[in-house]
Amino acid sequence: MNVRVLGAAGAALLMLAAAPASAQQFSDSYNFLNAIRETDGTKVNKYLENKSLRIVNTKDRSTGEGALHIVVRRSDSTYLRVLLQQDDINPNLQDNRGNTPLIIAAERGWGDGVQILLKYGANVNTANTSGETPLIRAVQVHDIDVARQLLAAGANPDRTDNVTGKSARDYARDETRYPQIAKLLAEAPKGGKSGSAAPAGPKL
Repeated sequence: MNVRVLGAAGAALLMLAAAPASAQQFSDSYNFLNAIRETDGTKVNKYLENKSLRIVNTKDRSTGEGALHIVVRRSDSTYLRVLLQQDDINPNLQDNRGNTPLIIAAERGWGDGVQILLKYGANVNTANTSGETPLIRAVQVHDIDVARQLLAAGANPDRTDNVTGKSARDYARDETRYPQIAKLLAEAPKGGKSGSAAPAGPKL
């Protein structure tokens, strides 16, 4: 009887001992993104300091989201600046739907995030798989302040999406409930200020 009890107890201990080892099987990429989600600064710094990992642009396998997407979705300017200060960061990283951090910031109406991303060289005209640019998304959510920021940075108001074939200028004109946005887009230069990426500005 005692032998059986000890045997069961031994098996349970072995299972408990194996749990940490199993947890360690997660990749550095998984653990890094998890630390970003949990705002665990100690772990995030540890991964960022290890340059051999080249981990800052890693993507979630299921969504394609990177660390930048995660922090933009929670409007976290502190983490956003930290990530953008990494030498090998890609500010135009796209998820599985082609969304860049700038597109997400624009559709969320996060003006501070838009400003930070533009200062660190985010491409103002990169579109997602539906052909939607940051400006199109800003117009669709009726955010005139973000739309103004993007236009000032060289957003192209005439680039069309792949779904309706409409441009940001078209969407603004067709949405009669927001005449101020329609006026802003109607007066925007054809093709945008530069028609290309906004220049990288000084570090914040």
